[in-house]
Amino acid sequence: MAQAVSKMLKKKNNSEDFTFIDLFAGVGGIRYPFEQLNGKCVMTSEWDKYAKLTYQTNYGDEELFLGDITKIKESEVPDHDVLVGGFPCQAFSHAGKKMGFEDTRGTMFFEVARIIKAKKPKMLLLENVKGLVSHDKGNTLKVILSALDELGYEVTYKILHAKDFGVPQNRPRIYLVGVRKDLGFKFEFPDNKIKPTRLGDILEEKVDKKYTISDKLWSYLQNRKEEQKAKGNGFGFSLFDADSEYVSTISARYGKDGSEILIKQKGKNPRKLTPRECARLQGFPDAMEIPVSDTQFYKQMGNSVAVPVITYLAKAMMKQLQDNS
Repeated sequence: MAQAVSKMLKKKNNSEDFTFIDLFAGVGGIRYPFEQLNGKCVMTSEWDKYAKLTYQTNYGDEELFLGDITKIKESEVPDHDVLVGGFPCQAFSHAGKKMGFEDTRGTMFFEVARIIKAKKPKMLLLENVKGLVSHDKGNTLKVILSALDELGYEVTYKILHAKDFGVPQNRPRIYLVGVRKDLGFKFEFPDNKIKPTRLGDILEEKVDKKYTISDKLWSYLQNRKEEQKAKGNGFGFSLFDADSEYVSTISARYGKDGSEILIKQKGKNPRKLTPRECARLQGFPDAMEIPVSDTQFYKQMGNSVAVPVITYLAKAMMKQLQDNS
């Protein structure tokens, strides 16, 4: 494995202004912007072996991988300034109904919370789907905020859309930024100058014919859409072209049939996005290497963050931390 590591995304100089850990790391979409700001990643946690392969091919640092977060002891986690991660959205049982740290037990958020409790980083960045706001009638977010408050953090959250940050994808996500209360300030989301987007800017000029969907699949998708339309539903495939401002949210199931994002082709059936186009759709540089199958990479991009959104947040977090030091 060590010989295969390219470290294409890893920052080349060794200077560091702060340290951070990367939880539920996926392929490293949150790590990249923080490392570009002279941050040093001192620990990574990701259980999926294919995501780990993509991550390590691009970053290296096999010695920093501790794998499954549920098996990581607090004593194994190095001290760090910033904790980042996109944890799964799960409902809480409310068994104790204290609406705090204890009520998060049995969930992946609890694993994040226990590390926060043990290591007390200066700042936190947590990412999740937009549905976290309404999940379990709002109770899930309420418990998370209460737990972070109990752990000593002032938290601000906001839903941000990838399409507002220069990538042509409608991808709303909630971002929670926490500041340790003894630092005496609360994070403020700065204004973002919205950049116009165009799908053609991320499309490849030459695309292998294997990404063009078959006659059978194209017929099935069209028939299914007509059936749903007859029932009064809006479900079905979505077609885009180079001049489209943005596309739908890419999901982890994209590799199944590509129906949520199909690209029009003159005189041909539509096609799926290529893996490289998916990486660009999430804002990854073309230096990113793709060491896994198309199916696995589609899943990884569907589960990833939009890198430019994290860049915006990372810059704001580090500036506000420096200004208030």
